[in-house]
Amino acid sequence: MRSLIFIISILTISACQQISNEPPLSPEEKLSMQLGNATVWFQQSAEMEASFLQAYDKGKMLLKIKMDTLKDSELKPAVILDLDETVLDNSPFEARLFLEGENYSSESWENWCKEAQADALPGAVDFLNYADSLGLKIFYISNRKIGVFEPTLKNLQTLKLPQAEKDHLLLRTSKSDKTERRETVKADHQIILYVGDNLTDYSQKFAERDSALGKDLVKKHQKELSHNFIMLPNPMYGEWESAVYGNDFSKAAEEKLELRRKILSRKR
Repeated sequence: MRSLIFIISILTISACQQISNEPPLSPEEKLSMQLGNATVWFQQSAEMEASFLQAYDKGKMLLKIKMDTLKDSELKPAVILDLDETVLDNSPFEARLFLEGENYSSESWENWCKEAQADALPGAVDFLNYADSLGLKIFYISNRKIGVFEPTLKNLQTLKLPQAEKDHLLLRTSKSDKTERRETVKADHQIILYVGDNLTDYSQKFAERDSALGKDLVKKHQKELSHNFIMLPNPMYGEWESAVYGNDFSKAAEEKLELRRKILSRKR
């Protein structure tokens, strides 16, 4: 019996030594690991499904109300939607990053976009078909770079989304600010609703966030947002994260981790 106990003790000590001898995770690996919980929630939770379905249901209600009360205008009514994590589900890309211990890069993101395999998010297709049935023009404004225009269009067409046409897809050519592209649409259309997972999918005034991280702007424009913008949840990435970094994504991984730690509240 003593021999058995001795052997088990040796094995336990050896296992502990092996664990302790493993090299510590790099800041980049730690940052990647923090993506896991958010991606699991987005990809697998019933709460995410309910959130999207409810948001898009509200969008349909707003469309009906606005179309019923729309005043005569030479401008055609239209709706503007973001694409990623609004219409298209890119959580498999985020899952790859987490499982491989990697972080976002333009190269890996563009490779994913070129695969043209993103599925539609809950409620999105039903909402888009409803908007189309009302006679609304639909415009997809995304910050995907223009170099992935063709595979992005292919992805939309594969999903059989309404008005998935070249003239209705506006990608990023230079800056990420969508104002100019929205103004192009507004020249001939009356935009009655915006849909997105970032507040800047509605207006660029929500881009530069102070120490309140933009929450003060939400309170100030609460009524306007409630009537004109459908906000979809995205805990994986977004401008909320940029705000934590002082609107500077170029910071090193170690500094990003520290800023995340500092901003958490431990009030009891």
